Amino acid sequence: MTRRHSVEKIGGTSMAATATLFDNVLIAGRSGADLYNRIFVVSAYAGMTDLLLENKKTGVPGVYGRFVADDAANGWRGAMREVHHAMHARNAAMFARDESRAEADAFVDRRIAAVTACLDDLARLRSHGRFCVKEQLMTVRELLAGVGEAHSAHSTSLLLRDRDVNARFVDLTLWDQDDLSSLDARISDAFADIDLTTTLPIVTGYAGCEGGMVRRYARGYTEMTFSRLAVVTGAREAIIHKEFHLSSADPKLVGEDKARKIGRTNYDVADQLANLGMEAIHPGAGRGLRQTDIPLRVRNTFDREDEGTLVTGHYVSDVPRVEIITGIRHMQALQFFEQDMVGVKGYDAAILDALARHGLWIVSKSSNANTITHYLLASADAVKKVIADLQKEYPDAAISAQPVAMVSAIGSDISRPRLVPDALRALDHAGITMIAMQHQIRNVDIQFIIESCDFDIAVRVLHRALIEDEAQVAKDRRAA
Repeated sequence: MTRRHSVEKIGGTSMAATATLFDNVLIAGRSGADLYNRIFVVSAYAGMTDLLLENKKTGVPGVYGRFVADDAANGWRGAMREVHHAMHARNAAMFARDESRAEADAFVDRRIAAVTACLDDLARLRSHGRFCVKEQLMTVRELLAGVGEAHSAHSTSLLLRDRDVNARFVDLTLWDQDDLSSLDARISDAFADIDLTTTLPIVTGYAGCEGGMVRRYARGYTEMTFSRLAVVTGAREAIIHKEFHLSSADPKLVGEDKARKIGRTNYDVADQLANLGMEAIHPGAGRGLRQTDIPLRVRNTFDREDEGTLVTGHYVSDVPRVEIITGIRHMQALQFFEQDMVGVKGYDAAILDALARHGLWIVSKSSNANTITHYLLASADAVKKVIADLQKEYPDAAISAQPVAMVSAIGSDISRPRLVPDALRALDHAGITMIAMQHQIRNVDIQFIIESCDFDIAVRVLHRALIEDEAQVAKDRRAA
């Protein structure tokens, strides 16, 4: 089968930059047949899902958080009104045609009214006191999550039609207990009668399906929809449009003049970035693309002419090099010491069971004869609960946790000579004490465990030593 079309995902920040999005991505100088053979999966406009669920960074509750709190002041209704006003304000800023704006506002009104009615019914049931609605809260979360993507996809399709593009709004958010099909089945059904050569589908990033998208993928559900769409429809390429290039380090830390676009890498590197919480691609989404040999391209919405970074399954750098310096500023190191552990099985499994039970993300781990250390992307309070559980099971063990940071040097092949000595020298010259280090045989990443307060400077000095200086050496060789 000849793969002709692309499946492209647009992030929330890019969605909010509507004029740039149309100029650089959706239209980008195309006309006629060139506008088609593309499928777009859209996120909610920046900040909208925060209002619906909770702020991703600060945790400030949105509609969902206020509904769960069940406050007497009916705070969730006020939060819902805030969402309603925000969506109308977004429409007012985007639409030039009054008729299209009215249609977009009417869609928002219907969707908000339907969800509000559901929450009202559930709130009344809860008020009786004899009904436990706790098991329904995840359904509420799923219901609310889809509202933001429905708004953005519907409005985008209207805006495209105003520009004489044959766009179709593909709403995957609608579902009920009698229609809990799989994600792949939802996609297949939705695209059964769409001719991609003459139609530009604008698809909701949230899809109602069995198992629940938010339950299974948290806030990474849009990327899962994007990935499965590419796989199910047999795309030639999957493209993610972000507000930045996939760069060698955070430009805010190392300087925009020093950070450089990666350009080429592989899915192994993408997995390492996902493990560190980097927004390259959700690991589950990357897995589907890799297994079906669909290349992934990460492009900068604000850099129209640049082709971005291409991620493929088999790419390996021609010259061993570090491609990116990144990491986690705040994490917890959970250390389990038991003198009698040597030669005894079961300790590791028990620790993993406790971590899984509390839903903590394991970034890395290490062990020796009597100590097992897990580096966790988790809060101190969450780790304390794990320690309490383990201490009950192993009263003689010394179990502790401490805050740390991790800085990682990552690349498709980092087996260059003297990489570790150069990195350690750079850290030492900067006065940074290394707490621990992990270097895998596969030569894809090296992890340096340091104090959280040293994170910024560690990224800068390692980027200078392992990427900037290496690039200058290569440049000098070519000049010679």
